Amino acid sequence: MSLRSMTGMLKVAKANHYAVGQFNLNGLQWAQAILAAAEEEQAPIIIAASDRLVPFLGGYHVITAMVRELVQEMKITVPVALHLDHGKSVDNCKRAVDAGFTSVMIDGSHYPIADNIKMTAEVAAYAHAYGVSVEAEVGTVGGMEDGLIGGICYADPQECLALVTETKVDALAAALGSVHGEYQGEPVLGFKEMEEISQLVGIPLVLHGASGIPLEQLKRTIELGHAKVNINTECVQAWAAAVRNVLRAEPELYNPSAILTPGTLAIKETVRQKIREFASSGMAKECLETTA
Repeated sequence: MSLRSMTGMLKVAKANHYAVGQFNLNGLQWAQAILAAAEEEQAPIIIAASDRLVPFLGGYHVITAMVRELVQEMKITVPVALHLDHGKSVDNCKRAVDAGFTSVMIDGSHYPIADNIKMTAEVAAYAHAYGVSVEAEVGTVGGMEDGLIGGICYADPQECLALVTETKVDALAAALGSVHGEYQGEPVLGFKEMEEISQLVGIPLVLHGASGIPLEQLKRTIELGHAKVNINTECVQAWAAAVRNVLRAEPELYNPSAILTPGTLAIKETVRQKIREFASSGMAKECLETTA
């Protein structure tokens, strides 16, 4: 199975009222766990590398090689996209495309909308020439993302429409109250604005900062057009708890596989649980048939 863009996946998901999960890489274990969970659940999946973590993960080409080879080695049969999350610049998005990523996000959300549109249009033109899908963001998702802390700034519906119309992106992350990292209290999402933006732009929406959002709210976001839901914090927390438990129980243990394997299993179980919450279990075959 070769890697795919996420365009077809998300169109099918939106039409059938489920979401494809994006799960972020933090190392080889994450890739193994995410792929294993998706295969067991027979769900389409998006594996993402946050742009700021690319050096830690070995570089764009190393990430692509790792994911592609694991797909072959593990005999993965479900659709898999490799996505650049929060691309910091036009050049970085182009580097990811050149390295074999099948999807990229250009994050121009911290710039004035005119600059955001200009950046996004350049990335879209370059990526689409290679069959690579493009995600953009309007507004600001709050919380911490790879060490950077930001406040919530709701997306403006007309700015969303202008960006989608002028750039022809495949998916839009419209910031409407979600945050990266842990929530302080109950999440408050802008469902009214969400519905308006979904109807205006007509393309799949992306929910960033979905870790910790209650299931009923999550289901509502999917009903309102979110076909891609991003998860990282819950997987990281599950991995850390499992590894800490091993070291607490056996403080003299130093064998890496013995220490880390429970963490891999914890990631896998978390991914499986989220896939079921997104209602994408068993959707791989339909996705493959529809996007073939």
